[in-house]
Amino acid sequence: MIFLLKFAKWMDYVSEKFGSLASWAVLLAALISAGNAFIRYGFDWSTNSFLEIQWYMFAWMVMVGAPLVLKLNEHVRVDLIYGKLKGNRPVYVDIFGLIFFLLPVMGMMAYMCWPYFLKVLTTGEMSQNAGGLIRWPVILALPVGFAMVFLQGLAEIVKRVAYLQGKYEMDTHYEKPLQ
Repeated sequence: MIFLLKFAKWMDYVSEKFGSLASWAVLLAALISAGNAFIRYGFDWSTNSFLEIQWYMFAWMVMVGAPLVLKLNEHVRVDLIYGKLKGNRPVYVDIFGLIFFLLPVMGMMAYMCWPYFLKVLTTGEMSQNAGGLIRWPVILALPVGFAMVFLQGLAEIVKRVAYLQGKYEMDTHYEKPLQ
């Protein structure tokens, strides 16, 4: 269990670093968007590459930010039952959901996206838009993001099992989101 907890700690660290990358992508996308608007309305000039790089930044925000959201337990869930559970029951629900839903879907998506990324990389696919960008950097976000969520899911299972064994401290308090 010690090795698995070290893996979970390492994965939390990696997710935090990728989350930091995602937050920088937010800033970069906002600056590019503002710069694009300034140039378009101030100088009556624009290019599709400015729009596409914002799309690329958004893809990286979502895909590499998702593992941190999972680590922080801020992901989307159905609250009808979960919010009413007491004791260790939410932990059991989390383990069930991680094993039977998250891991299979993330594993399958990473597996299916990898050949697509390799095809785009080897063919040098470009955007069809005038002034468009190469596609592989944004396509790379897919297998990387899905694999990262898969690994963070494994780390979350380890932490929850260790919590149930009394070997890991974890805040199991769940606060329903405001709506």
